[in-house]
Amino acid sequence: MNDGQTAGAARRNGGKESFLTVLVAAGVNLAIAVAKFVAGLLSGSSAMLSEAAHSAADTVTEILLLLSVRRAEKPADPRHPFGYGKAGFFWALMAAGATLVIGAGFSMTHGVQTIREGEELGDLRVSFAVLAISFVLEAISFLRALHQVRGEARRLRVSPGRYVARTADTAVKAVVFEDAAALAGILIAALGLVGALLTGSALWDGLASVVIGLLLLGVALHLIRANASLLIGQAASPRLREAIEDELTSHDEVSQVVELLTMMLGPNDVLVAAKVDFVDECTGARLEAAADRMESRLMERFPRVSHVFLDPTPGRAAGTVSPPLAGGET
Repeated sequence: MNDGQTAGAARRNGGKESFLTVLVAAGVNLAIAVAKFVAGLLSGSSAMLSEAAHSAADTVTEILLLLSVRRAEKPADPRHPFGYGKAGFFWALMAAGATLVIGAGFSMTHGVQTIREGEELGDLRVSFAVLAISFVLEAISFLRALHQVRGEARRLRVSPGRYVARTADTAVKAVVFEDAAALAGILIAALGLVGALLTGSALWDGLASVVIGLLLLGVALHLIRANASLLIGQAASPRLREAIEDELTSHDEVSQVVELLTMMLGPNDVLVAAKVDFVDECTGARLEAAADRMESRLMERFPRVSHVFLDPTPGRAAGTVSPPLAGGET
């Protein structure tokens, strides 16, 4: 198997694992959404109905994320020569929008209405039972996502927190954030119900609904920002860029890397374009052989690198003073 096939296999395996992670989360949230909705209707609890909206939003989100994973895996064609990886970013952006509109919008609106107008609470035992079961199911989904995060972080030799913050795998990132928010939301809803039960006031239930909405708002805005950045052409991580530059300069034929540009084409696809100053002795066939070897080496060392473009470019002569930047900066 050549380097390109090895890299392609690694990217496909990553996509399959992400698909399974999102599929587990979608199944869990669909079951939870139905249970919370029934419990909310029976108890009349605003927080429970907000949690039902939360789980419904998560279900819609994960359906869109499943679509994003599948779309991102489509092979390149003449119309899309760099593949469909950015389609994954687009559908992940739509998924974050669903969390914002369905989850955060409903929760805050319904919570404010409950605070202003009050509500009649029924038997809350069903609600507490559903919240307990939901917490266990959400924890299973969260642990599944955490398992993938830890595996990828270990492979890349970074901390799980750093991986989640920097990863371009928007499907896994969304599941981690949304499952964490779901677990927190269940606890908030339970506290709201306890407060309403102890005081006899619907204020606590309404406040819990508003807090759940604010929590979802924060998650949605974070995911929207992350996906928008990837969609418009975000560079690879500084650590990967530094490693790529070190690899390029390690070849005897290279004098210096004049400019290095990277772009995330998909969750596991990185484009590399570099202006390289080759040594003066490297011309003709030797330059072509060196460029081919450098490309193969990059794709072998970094499986996520899918496209490499090397442009032989004269570098700055030693001692040359760069022109001052605009505004007199140096």
